[in-house]
Amino acid sequence: MRGGSLWQLGQSITRRLAQSDKKALSRRCFSSDADLKKTALYDFHVAHGGKMVPFAGWSMPIQYKDSIMDSTVNCRVNGSLFDVAHMCGLSLKGKDCVPFLETLVVADVAGLAPGTGSLTVFTNEKGGAIDDSVITKVTDEHIYLVVNAGCRDKDLAHIEEHMKAFKSKGGDVSWHIHDERSLLALQGPLAAPVLQHLTKEDLSKLYFGQYTGEDGFEISVPSEHAVDLAKAILEKSEGKVRLTGLGARDSLRLEAGLCLYGNDMEQHISPVEAGLTWAIGKRRRAEGGFLGADVILKQLQDGPTIRRVGFFSSGPPARSHSEVHDESGNKIGEITSGGFSPNLKKNIAMGYVKSGQHKNGTKVKILVRGKPYEGNITKMPFVATKYYKPS
Repeated sequence: MRGGSLWQLGQSITRRLAQSDKKALSRRCFSSDADLKKTALYDFHVAHGGKMVPFAGWSMPIQYKDSIMDSTVNCRVNGSLFDVAHMCGLSLKGKDCVPFLETLVVADVAGLAPGTGSLTVFTNEKGGAIDDSVITKVTDEHIYLVVNAGCRDKDLAHIEEHMKAFKSKGGDVSWHIHDERSLLALQGPLAAPVLQHLTKEDLSKLYFGQYTGEDGFEISVPSEHAVDLAKAILEKSEGKVRLTGLGARDSLRLEAGLCLYGNDMEQHISPVEAGLTWAIGKRRRAEGGFLGADVILKQLQDGPTIRRVGFFSSGPPARSHSEVHDESGNKIGEITSGGFSPNLKKNIAMGYVKSGQHKNGTKVKILVRGKPYEGNITKMPFVATKYYKPS
């Protein structure tokens, strides 16, 4: 996913939308008859047949009129538009915002060029993952990042606690939580050509990110322009890009071998164990300086005791907490995510096994409702990624 300059891209598209005539839009963002929060696109989802379900305190579409299977396949063939405004965007500003953030995450933030971004992980003192996040270095004194909706409260409390301590020692950093903005994700082969119609920015200069395994963009936009932007994207695609819900989003990220926080990554799982060693910057591996660095650097040197791996399996799809046994019946791990792959037409899953049992091709037994089924460990991603890289 080309999310590197999502902030600048959103600013560019916003300017174009603001120049067009717009009708007044009614929004039920915080209806008095429901506890669930609603994004700026809530009514738009309902009008397009979205089946709304509770998710991390929000009312979000799980699917639309097409099936989750069809929607998943269409993303890889044409494209999908996701409302991800339930996620929390925030900005860190100040001359010390980069060194401050580097005390909390494993990425080499200082090494990012302005306008580029990276996936990273917030760690705790034991080296476990507090959350994963996509960060964008807008300038050397402005970092934009997005954290998961379900982790919002703990993430913000964690950042605020450490920011107060950092500022008390003279550090120059402040923050702003972008509750006034919405976040849309456009994914799939048609993402770039469709979005290019809406911006003068050369999208071929943006690259790298992760979301579904498809090329695409996350766009931060003022909430009053979110519906207009969604309409414009769907219109420019001539019906090929579809609104897509949480159901297909989960299938797509599983096919791409991407972690879902709360399932595949938690407070007791380190980035090394989760297979995210590549997200730890080379300089950070040498210098440390982030929470839990002593634990993580030792794992890099000695190897972790458990590893995240992929599985193919027979029988019913394996689900979270299904036990993984070796061929002798000994428990060697556990499934964290699993389901039927709409694109591969077979069962796939990911989970953790003991180091030494993680080799590609290793035969296992996966227990589903207490009954063992044949399976084998495989490399991820299950479906080849199509991230764009400039020539």
